[in-house]
Amino acid sequence: QVQLVESGGGLVQSGGSLTLSCAASGTIFSIHAMKWYRQIPGKQRDLVATITSAGSTNYADSVKGRFTIAWDNATNVTYLQMNSLKPEDTAVYYCNAIIRTTYTGSYWGQGTQVTVSS
Repeated sequence: QVQLVESGGGLVQSGGSLTLSCAASGTIFSIHAMKWYRQIPGKQRDLVATITSAGSTNYADSVKGRFTIAWDNATNVTYLQMNSLKPEDTAVYYCNAIIRTTYTGSYWGQGTQVTVSS
């Protein structure tokens, strides 16, 4: 059984910073990629950032230059450093990972709320 547990959400003023964490645990043979998504009520879940096992990163245009994704391979923890936050960044942020156990599957965390006040 694989679990992803997120932490670090909260309320911050516009222009502020937050760091989200996502810890993967369980019977993990390898992790191919870790991703952060975000979702506003009534809207689809959008991909924010991706990091692969090779260290390649990719970002949504809306967060480029402000958000940084990182991955500690030793602890299977991924981070999303969010700077210069804007009210439009307000959403529930979800961690997702492509993990090989006895098979390769996509796993989700429970989500963490980020609220940016103007």
